[in-house]
Amino acid sequence: MSTATYEVLAVSQHTLNMTAAFLGGLVIAGALVWAVRVGMRVMDRESPRPNADEQPKLPDTGPVHEEREMREPDEVPLAPDGRTRLMPYELHPASTRKGKDQVRRRWLPGSSGSFGGGGPGHV
Repeated sequence: MSTATYEVLAVSQHTLNMTAAFLGGLVIAGALVWAVRVGMRVMDRESPRPNADEQPKLPDTGPVHEEREMREPDEVPLAPDGRTRLMPYELHPASTRKGKDQVRRRWLPGSSGSFGGGGPGHV
């Protein structure tokens, strides 16, 4: 084969690659356009968004503040009647309960640098 034949083959391979890339880009662009149109149709079928007067409002008493409380573990009760297994409806609804002691232990200036660390702290 001559050099001209190799050039023709190289050019034709380059042309095929460019055509394949162009067609692949067209397919991807078409898929994106289709997806946007489907999404717009789905949004048209949804219920309308609430107006400004339908938005949630603060209660008349003002904003609700968080409530802090100390929790302690609620132990799993023993099975009554000597059975070996408790059913879910026999368990408590939460794994913790409100603690008897509601006083939070706070860090005191002059004590150790961390809780129970034993370091010299502020001297």
